[in-house]
Amino acid sequence: MGNKIILVVDDEQRIADTLALILQNNGYKTAVAYEGNSALAQCSRVRPDLLLTDVMMPGMNGIELAQAVSDRFPECTVLLFSGQAATTALLDHAQKQGCDFPLLSKPIHPEDLLKKVAEILNSSEMQQIA
Repeated sequence: MGNKIILVVDDEQRIADTLALILQNNGYKTAVAYEGNSALAQCSRVRPDLLLTDVMMPGMNGIELAQAVSDRFPECTVLLFSGQAATTALLDHAQKQGCDFPLLSKPIHPEDLLKKVAEILNSSEMQQIA
């Protein structure tokens, strides 16, 4: 767990920083970005194991970011989160293009976040071993 790096992305800085703090307090290394393009640039530098991104952001939305990260950094797993109903249409569109990302709903309870992150990272680790 301690060597896993999670990139947290949300245009609401307080949310991104809070999620990163929760993850740090539970043994993960984190990086934070507040919009898609800087998150993509950070991926080149920090090589995250998990991208945890909000869906509804100005400019590059979270699904576009997830698709770009998945294409460029296939070893990085993606977990989306959103509090907006419009996310469903975006996810449906992404699924039609062959991209299927798990989604957490805002507000995210810290225990739910940690459980889902551990589950995703453990399953991606098992896939790499196989």
